[in-house]
Amino acid sequence: MHSSQISVAAPDRALAVALQNKIDRKTKPLGALGQLEILALRIGLAQQTLTPELRNPQLLVVAGDHGAAKAGVSAYPQDVTWQMVENFLAGGAGINVFARQNGIGITVVDAGVAHDFGPRPGLVNAKVAPGTRNYLEEPAMTAEECAAAMARGAELIHALAKQGCNVVGFGEMGIGNTASASLITHCLTGTSLADCIGRGTGLDDAGLARKRELLAKALKRSGPVKDPLAVLAEFGGFEIAMMAGAMIAAARAGMVLLIDGFIVGSAALVAARLAPALTDYCVFCHCSAEPGHRAQLAALGGSPLIDLGLRLGEGTGAALAYPLVQAAVNFLNEMASFESAGVSDKES
Repeated sequence: MHSSQISVAAPDRALAVALQNKIDRKTKPLGALGQLEILALRIGLAQQTLTPELRNPQLLVVAGDHGAAKAGVSAYPQDVTWQMVENFLAGGAGINVFARQNGIGITVVDAGVAHDFGPRPGLVNAKVAPGTRNYLEEPAMTAEECAAAMARGAELIHALAKQGCNVVGFGEMGIGNTASASLITHCLTGTSLADCIGRGTGLDDAGLARKRELLAKALKRSGPVKDPLAVLAEFGGFEIAMMAGAMIAAARAGMVLLIDGFIVGSAALVAARLAPALTDYCVFCHCSAEPGHRAQLAALGGSPLIDLGLRLGEGTGAALAYPLVQAAVNFLNEMASFESAGVSDKES
């Protein structure tokens, strides 16, 4: 992505007073809808209207493989990435179930899976390369590959915008990608590496110790890296880079961004470091069971809508939280005010 395509304008806050007044005049005690009120204000500001609407909700499920996966950072073999893409296309994964339930469309994207799918209905081929390099030995991707992945992410958003979509969720698949997210989170938040590393797909104690050892080795190889694009190229996956580019493009288009858990959060961290106003367009959908996710949320100023102990990825947290996003918009648009309902306000 060109530097001119990375900036995101913060929403004009001139509307905030009118929005807050509309929220406060609903037939309820002040603040009685809690986080839904904060969310309604955020969405109204993002869309610059007192009557926001959610049109054609879509979820991007972006898949990529990681060179470091073969070194043993995950409990699962790398082939699971492409096998799960097949599961997405067949409609059988967790994300398919929850997206169907809530009327969200899914776009499955091959950002860099180590498998040749051939032309397939329902699969967008945006493959940069068949998986990243092993960051234990060298940077995961070149600066050019990283930029290409981000630019393709932006193209995905432009295509959704043409279909009238103004709310987009992000999900991912990539064996080894919690390790990538741990390294990115450590580098960009300063949280200790140990506090950023979890069990991912279900490592046992020995596997967790090995993961910690391998990621410490990766950091030793790279030396200190703080620049967000450099961190992304060193340790990221093509799916993470593609989501980061897509998020920036979505915020630039004034869309509402549904941010999932730990891996999607690592892409959001990169995107928000590049374009700080991006977070004004984000809904932080849930708190992952991965330990590093809390560090991400703290760094992004995110207050998660749900905390169900989820750690599946795929965008499942975003799909499950979506009815709450709808509820925030619906109460703002449909709930009576004290005036319209003829209900007496509290005596001041």
